[in-house]
Amino acid sequence: MTKTPIEIDVYSDPICPWCYIGYKRFQKAKELRPNFDVKIRWLSFQLNPDMPTEGMDRQTYLDTKFGGRANATQFYSQIAAAGKSEGIDFKFDDIQKTPNTVDAHRLSLFAAAQGKQDELMERLFENYFLEGKNIGERNVLIDIAVEVGLEGAEEYLNSAKGHEDVLYTDQNARNIGLTGVPCFIVNRQHILPGAQSPDTLAQMLDIGHQQLTENG
Repeated sequence: MTKTPIEIDVYSDPICPWCYIGYKRFQKAKELRPNFDVKIRWLSFQLNPDMPTEGMDRQTYLDTKFGGRANATQFYSQIAAAGKSEGIDFKFDDIQKTPNTVDAHRLSLFAAAQGKQDELMERLFENYFLEGKNIGERNVLIDIAVEVGLEGAEEYLNSAKGHEDVLYTDQNARNIGLTGVPCFIVNRQHILPGAQSPDTLAQMLDIGHQQLTENG
């Protein structure tokens, strides 16, 4: 086991289905390297940075983004198949609104400060993709925060705290060339984009472990 944990920064958006798939695959990768100490930090990236604060009707969003239901159906059928292979039963038809995710990202920052970011992100994914909930709504986010044991989440969300941090991190991702997520960064040096296989992600952990070993 390394003396210093392997640091994995994950740029992600909780309404990105490939991010959910990537999360599940990363969990498997960690199981392949049980002796590695791994520290994950979730970083903000908005799939739709121009999304109105109130979000957008799901069908309007799909028509705008994919040019119609047929194209969207084909796109999401491929994701659904990939999800099933990782034990995710996506409920895309239950999603009524595509949300603005700034508040969800703010809550992620808040959860990180309490050491519960992983638990929060998993519940954001589940609420959106499995339960069809609008994770752009404050009351939904507050309920999730209570579930994972965050203290003071309602007061935090009702303030402006974290808003600029989310926008800064999102812009920084674009400045380094990111155009999509998930994206994994090992020890703030090695970049691995996409929802790669568990084996590939495990090899990423090997690189991080080797680097720490060489640095003593």
